[in-house]
Amino acid sequence: MKKIIIVIGLALLFSNVALASGSVIGKWKTIDDSTGEVKSIVEITKKNNKLYGTIVQLFNEDPNYDPVCTECKGDLNGKRILGLQIINGLTYDSGRWTGDKGILDPDNGKVYDVRLWVDDEDNDKLNVRGYIAFLYRTQTWIREK
Repeated sequence: MKKIIIVIGLALLFSNVALASGSVIGKWKTIDDSTGEVKSIVEITKKNNKLYGTIVQLFNEDPNYDPVCTECKGDLNGKRILGLQIINGLTYDSGRWTGDKGILDPDNGKVYDVRLWVDDEDNDKLNVRGYIAFLYRTQTWIREK
């Protein structure tokens, strides 16, 4: 009987690890489209069944690099990019997280409709697709380990 309980316990443990590896929750490296370099780390969290993402680290050679969002509108204008919430209130639908005006690009201050999903072939890749009407651009973020 004890062996059965241990086997069931181990199975549950490994199934939770497998589920976590396919989750969007966690830290993700964003990649600069033009240079291919790691630009930042965004931490994605879930609260009340909604998804949020905050920039928790920036990469730059200048040790004094501390930019503000000069292109952002409203309350976000002039806010430090480090610590800025850029993913806002996404909901889960048909295997993907989506949201109207759900992601902010701090480089240009624009807010886009968005769809996020973990890559089908690689759980360490997150597809981030921003939309304006029927036009879109997809970035791949890499899981921070």
